[in-house]
Amino acid sequence: MPTRLLAVLAFVATLLSGCGYNQIQINDEGVNAAWSEVLNQYKRRADLIPNLVQTVQGYAAHEKEVLTRVTEARANVAGIKATPELVNDPAALAAFQKAQGELSGALSRLLVVAENYPQLKADANFRDLQAQLEGTENRITVARNRYIKSVQEYNISVRTFPNNLTAMVMGWTPKANFTVEDEKAISNAPKVNFGAPAAVPLAPTSAPAPAK
Repeated sequence: MPTRLLAVLAFVATLLSGCGYNQIQINDEGVNAAWSEVLNQYKRRADLIPNLVQTVQGYAAHEKEVLTRVTEARANVAGIKATPELVNDPAALAAFQKAQGELSGALSRLLVVAENYPQLKADANFRDLQAQLEGTENRITVARNRYIKSVQEYNISVRTFPNNLTAMVMGWTPKANFTVEDEKAISNAPKVNFGAPAAVPLAPTSAPAPAK
């Protein structure tokens, strides 16, 4: 390779490095890795739901509305194509977050209803699902926090001088991020404790008549 060409390549590499090109690339890869982990943990939760619904149905089949809401919410989540491009589309990310939030709400409702069925709570499979779901919710919180921080780092790198000049030339723009009404909520996983009674017990919609 001609010496002049090597010199030009070295100059270009130095120029790009000085303008933040490499750092932006590193931060972008960090966002992609963090997003993959978010999806991994959400999928883990979705995979637990069919067994959870089936177990609850075995003891409380008449709670059809609650069971249906969970199933439908899971289907809505599955219907969203969470591709890597989604993180660059604020509207798509908002729809993804909304669907996941609705699933969280439906699950919470189901777990409150389960408090009314002692035999269900004593079921070994149900207790195992409890532990797995609680652990998954914690992992989701950790993954979301890491993603939020990764996006913040990336956005700072494309908005600050002189990196913003490189970002402008390359067409890189800030990425969308998770938003929550209460910022503290992202550091507190939903409580999934079947051992303690629910704060507001819900009566079964059509409980079977007591044995005489």
